[in-house]
Amino acid sequence: MPDLFEKEAPSRPAPAALDADAPLAARMRPRKLSEFVGQDAILGEGKLLRRAILSDRVQSIILYGPPGVGKTSLAEIIANETDSHFERLSGVENSVADLRKALEAAKLRRRSQNKKTILFLDEVHRLNKAQQDVLLPDVERGTISLVAATTHNPFFFVINALVSRSQIFELTPLTEDDIVEILKRALADPERGLAEGVPASGKSGTLKLDVADEALRHWAKVSDGDARRALNALEVAARTTPDGKIDLKVAEESIQKRMVRYDADEDEHYDTISAFIKSMRGTDPDAALYWLAKMLLAGEDIRFIARRIVICAAEDVGLADPRALLVANACFQSIELVGMPEARILLAEATVYVATAPKSNAAYLGIEEAMSAIKTGRVKPVPKKLRSAAYKSAKKLGHGKGYQYAHDHPKHYVEQDYGVSETFYKPTELGFEKKIREYLAWLKEPK
Repeated sequence: MPDLFEKEAPSRPAPAALDADAPLAARMRPRKLSEFVGQDAILGEGKLLRRAILSDRVQSIILYGPPGVGKTSLAEIIANETDSHFERLSGVENSVADLRKALEAAKLRRRSQNKKTILFLDEVHRLNKAQQDVLLPDVERGTISLVAATTHNPFFFVINALVSRSQIFELTPLTEDDIVEILKRALADPERGLAEGVPASGKSGTLKLDVADEALRHWAKVSDGDARRALNALEVAARTTPDGKIDLKVAEESIQKRMVRYDADEDEHYDTISAFIKSMRGTDPDAALYWLAKMLLAGEDIRFIARRIVICAAEDVGLADPRALLVANACFQSIELVGMPEARILLAEATVYVATAPKSNAAYLGIEEAMSAIKTGRVKPVPKKLRSAAYKSAKKLGHGKGYQYAHDHPKHYVEQDYGVSETFYKPTELGFEKKIREYLAWLKEPK
């Protein structure tokens, strides 16, 4: 019987021939761990993922992080560094039928050759729940080791069953030093990079490059941790500069204005608004303004931002400064009339006011405790003397009998039972709430 896999490609992929027309970022992909730059938190010496790759013990993993930080490169390194068969699919390009075909081939390969298959699934978040379910049985049995890559939080976009059976490694934006190193490698590499120069426009031969350090630093800073973006900018500059001399001005022209990484309904949205609120709560107006600016530049809904300022004014400032809620609410109403770009000024003013106001969450804690008391205990009936006596025959029921009108007494206060013995509101010693505390204490002083 012929071997089902006798014509199959070698398990360890042969290095693809370099295409001179391929983008520099594609040509400069690292081929082994020693060429990989950055991500020391997961790939540093002695780290779990590094040990697993070098010992060919890669189990199912999910690589999660923004574009251009090395997810695909890391998957290809796993292919080059292990003895498993490597199969590459994409959540964008491949169908469920392609998945089933790859999984069936992996089963046959395991039975006939006792060879493990690493299935690299790029953009796994593009598969819906039913499509992801197809992978589950073979991941469970160990027929394949899944290496999935995604720019989206796997806890939101990957089914729990796959998440629980996989190790999740978060890749973070590269540092400026990391990107400078990658750019220098591209300039020094004679095989895949630009060490031999670039074709001279309209001339024979190649043009040697002279790239200023400040140009490298500019690309590293503006690329926002994305190595692909920095390499693309270097290539644009190299191929469009007649004399090959690339200074800061050329570098600035070769890369678009920094794009704020921000998905309106995903991680960056929630993480940034969280940082914004925590900065206001923590009385750091500078940080609050920074996160506000990031949201505005990313196109966040200004009404959403304004609502969060109103909530922070009530929850975190509270009665320590009652004017904070007035300012926040005025901002919320005014931005509807003004719109962008001027609305940024109103939002900034409200942000700074709330951030610098004294803080108290006593009112927030009070309502939480009161609601908890009702949920966990017996609901108290309204005492008869507090019940409405504004309708006919109410007095026959005893409603209002014994109620004392506060304005008939000194201090416009009279101590009487209002049906609740617990203390829910505990004013602090901060801001206006200190006056409230003192006022409540004064009311209870002996006459």
